Amino acid sequence: MPFTVITLKKSTPSLRGDLTKWMQEIATGVYIGNFNARIREKLWIRITETVGDGEATMSYAYRNEIGYQFVTWNTERENIDCDGIPLVLLPICKEMLHKGEMDFSNASKFRNARKFSGTKPAKKASSIPYIVIDIETDGLDENNHTILELGAVRIDGERRKEFSCLIYYEKKLPDAIVELTGITESMLRETGVPLDDALEQFLNFIGKDILIGYGVDFDIRFINRALERANRQKLKNTCYDLVQYVKREKMFLQDYKLETALKGYGILEKVPHRALQDALLIAQLSTKVNKFQDLMEKKRAF
Repeated sequence: MPFTVITLKKSTPSLRGDLTKWMQEIATGVYIGNFNARIREKLWIRITETVGDGEATMSYAYRNEIGYQFVTWNTERENIDCDGIPLVLLPICKEMLHKGEMDFSNASKFRNARKFSGTKPAKKASSIPYIVIDIETDGLDENNHTILELGAVRIDGERRKEFSCLIYYEKKLPDAIVELTGITESMLRETGVPLDDALEQFLNFIGKDILIGYGVDFDIRFINRALERANRQKLKNTCYDLVQYVKREKMFLQDYKLETALKGYGILEKVPHRALQDALLIAQLSTKVNKFQDLMEKKRAF
């Protein structure tokens, strides 16, 4: 298994405690250990999620010309690829590069333009059908709040099928929710349907297909709690959270909010915080995340 070194600066105490369960701290903020690629990826995701405003670097053995690879988080120095060799991009060099002050050949300028654009051509969309879901709620706690809107998009190759439903709501909507979503009490009372009916329509739409979302655990928790209250079985569909694949593919995004991820893949539309419209954006994003498409391709092969 490849040797791994992690260095932390200004990290959270909880993260340092987590790392000592897996690695040896040989100096303050310096950890060493041996992991396979799968564990290393999960560990790096854990680090990026919990390091807060701190800095992190992971170096590990890799099959390239110099025998190692590294990734960084919240650091001034960045990893850039130069024909398969990882190089350190210093802040002053990055500034000069963006200003066009460094002298490169035309061919090199073209390669760098593609490299620093942050986007790669998407692979052919998967032929495995899956459904992208999104919900809007009146709060963040599934035990004390409820669903206001359900949205879903079925992706089957080039074909799309949409589902959208507002939920009848008798209480006063929090002002923050109205401002965020544009959903009003009158909309819900005039066009909303009872939650049980909405769930029935939603279940008929998704069937047994794979479910995809962005931060999908939130959606599933609310839907399952609503199903539980209606004395129905919880969802048994296979679910995948697209944000995890974005994190593996785009390690240098400023954050992993949906709008940031969309921009990282060249999708410049605003997130409207409406269930169907958000689901459509997530569906568009899903076709551009190559690591997710790799997963769908593997499932198709089986």
